[in-house]
Amino acid sequence: MGKIIDLTAPMFNGAPTMPMDPKFAITWHCTLETLGYNLSRLTTSTHQGTHIDAPRHFFNKGECIDEISLDRCVVRAVKVDLTSKQPDTPVEPVDLEPYNTFIEQGCCVLLHTGWDKHFPEQSFFSGFPYVSKSLADWFVKKKIGLVGMDMPTPNGDDWKYIHVKMLGAGILIVEGLANMEQLPEKEAFTFYSLPLKLQGRDGSPVRAIAILD
Repeated sequence: MGKIIDLTAPMFNGAPTMPMDPKFAITWHCTLETLGYNLSRLTTSTHQGTHIDAPRHFFNKGECIDEISLDRCVVRAVKVDLTSKQPDTPVEPVDLEPYNTFIEQGCCVLLHTGWDKHFPEQSFFSGFPYVSKSLADWFVKKKIGLVGMDMPTPNGDDWKYIHVKMLGAGILIVEGLANMEQLPEKEAFTFYSLPLKLQGRDGSPVRAIAILD
């Protein structure tokens, strides 16, 4: 097995959330001193931290997270280097042209802007480079199976258009990735983003990793 790269943001009590989401909390339910063992209580949304969106996120009759075949969550992928992008600027199809060879070979894409370095500050949730409408359309045209990113959401303004366009075409969206600077440049690798088996739900936190060849 090749080297494992952890691409998951930490989850801790009080970790920041999107403004309208439930606040994240992890506290002790009992301890060695109370009941003889340590056990924690967890309160979270299905879209906390590093997570995956299922079509049910925007479609009442869309696929739920437990209905998605796991082979769609274990994919060949390539990192797209967008670290030169300025804050609050669009990512366009032209930015992915250097990676067309990988995409034509069926690789999924992980968008690396470096924005994860703003976490856990509140600035993480605004001002990030964003997926444009034209890029969402391009992903659908290219039939890409999964798009990952180190931003909290693909687009802070046109979030509905982007999600509906991509999820409606069966493109899984993994948000809140971290540590992508550790991934190789213009080399394919295997990306894992396995969700919890939450019946009938719209998404799930994941432990995202890459295994290098």
